Amino acid sequence: MKYRNLEECVVDLERHGHLVRIHEEVDPYLEMAAIHLRVYEAGGPALLFENIKGTKYRAVSNLFGTIERSKFIFRNTWQDAENVIALRNDPMKALKRPIQSMSSGFAALTALPLKKRGGLPTNMQEIQISDLPQIHHWPMDGGAFITLPQVYTEDLDKPGIMNSNLGMYRVQLSGNEYEINKDVGMHYQIHRGIGIHQDKANKHGVPLKVSCFVGGPPAHSLAAVMPLPEGMSELMIAGMLSGRRFRYGYADGYCISHDADFVITGEIHPGETKPEGPFGDHLGYYSLIHPFPVMKIHKVYAKPNAIWPFTVVGRPPQEDTAFGELIHELTGDAVKLEVPGVKEVQAVDAAGVHPLLFAIGSERYTPYQKVKQPAELLTIANHILGTNQLSLAKYLFITAEEKQPLSTYREIEFLSYILERIDLHRDIHFHTNTTIDTLDYSGTGLNTGSKVVFAAYGDKKRELCTEVPEGLKEIRGYENVRFIMPGIVAMQGSAFRDYASGNKEMGDLSKAIAARGELPSCPLIVLCDDSEFLSASLSNFLWVTFTRSNPSHDIYGVNSYYDNKHWACDNVIIDARSKPHQAPPLIPDPVVEKNIERLFVKGASLGGIKIE
Repeated sequence: MKYRNLEECVVDLERHGHLVRIHEEVDPYLEMAAIHLRVYEAGGPALLFENIKGTKYRAVSNLFGTIERSKFIFRNTWQDAENVIALRNDPMKALKRPIQSMSSGFAALTALPLKKRGGLPTNMQEIQISDLPQIHHWPMDGGAFITLPQVYTEDLDKPGIMNSNLGMYRVQLSGNEYEINKDVGMHYQIHRGIGIHQDKANKHGVPLKVSCFVGGPPAHSLAAVMPLPEGMSELMIAGMLSGRRFRYGYADGYCISHDADFVITGEIHPGETKPEGPFGDHLGYYSLIHPFPVMKIHKVYAKPNAIWPFTVVGRPPQEDTAFGELIHELTGDAVKLEVPGVKEVQAVDAAGVHPLLFAIGSERYTPYQKVKQPAELLTIANHILGTNQLSLAKYLFITAEEKQPLSTYREIEFLSYILERIDLHRDIHFHTNTTIDTLDYSGTGLNTGSKVVFAAYGDKKRELCTEVPEGLKEIRGYENVRFIMPGIVAMQGSAFRDYASGNKEMGDLSKAIAARGELPSCPLIVLCDDSEFLSASLSNFLWVTFTRSNPSHDIYGVNSYYDNKHWACDNVIIDARSKPHQAPPLIPDPVVEKNIERLFVKGASLGGIKIE
């Protein structure tokens, strides 16, 4: 199926049992998001909200809620798009297999955007921001947000659609200091294409024209989050994945998608910002209020029967987890070409994606030496931490295969392999006062924190503990010690107050552990607020440990010391307790949770969905 618009996708999904219509009136303030979250968690269908309070427009969510449904949506175009990207990454394939590559050549024709006569589609109507569904996702959110926008900008030095950027950035529609129908907030993280375009516009002293597309074929939403090889436009991917060329025109100097359900146009003026946020985000916490660019509204358009797509982000896994899986499958080999020697990189979803990377590289520098230690791996690690969005990571665990195959997606096996081999006196490498994810509040400021690389290679150095070591039991103030996985335990401590008292506390804990003798079988200890919660699942361990710690400030060690400015220890301790400067976690509103139960009873629209 090749969808010309979002309506065709909705009808197709419903026909095949992948979508349910919600007929009852629902409130866009918290209710729609709560319904979505409950259905997503149950592995349920896509949802079409037909009766939304305060708007005449319908809305759809959970389109990409499962990888199976996502693949179903792209069932007729996925392979061709995958082949075209593979050819782009390795052009020699076309010469080696010319017959097999012919279909990829035909598929590539759909990648070229098609300019239509007339700036606007004939059925586009002018509306206002206040006419849109004002979806408020989490209780502390600063207002209503667009969560699946396709934000289009052009390069002032190289104007035109082939040098444009299509990205998915957060757009705040209401709240704070925004004047309804006059301006909206535009939140984007560092290293984004729109930032390069805005920087050029600022240097020219002119406003940046922005078009925000909402809806259209689902391929357009996926294209907006796709990390692509240099020289490949997101609009080309949008065309290939939808099996239909991206159609567009220009009105008042703004690019208009002829496929979108809604289009918002406006300008970002140099130096103009307004407070944006808070917003419940994909790390599982709120991103707080900060000044971000403000977009002054020019015009807003909608098709007569437009459908507003949205999603809800929160602690992983969520619907955007499927986005990540799709992107990895489509472009997974790209990182191998960009970073020589790398075999696999996983941005760990359970840890909020950006905080934690697992990587498998190569170790080919000194094959003539008997002693095996990380060498090429350190070069690869530096390259990874300097590459696009991977540069926002805080923790990188990297190793190389030797006698057994490895996968970063078998997390326990991968971490165990590293912990069995790591030399804690040599193989921990810090980067301080550097950039991290904008949404990560574990650091020292917005976009500011530290990184650490755990690089391990060589022969097995230790057997890992398979239960809590005796030496860690009954240390005063840390009695509730729990086993996490081989080589890792959690200790529960008192609430974190500040780093002055925390440093003393961690120093005392390190001495107390050292006094009980060597513990080579337990290279990693995690200090937390609730060891029962942290040890309950691998997902809890990954989320708490790596979203609530800043390597330079929160990593300590038993018998730690410096050797020519290199930090070393016998056992690593990560302080993953909540800190006062960190953002609060996302907690649903219990009243709203109770109110939406009316939709899940027998006879209601969602009565057939089994909720655990």
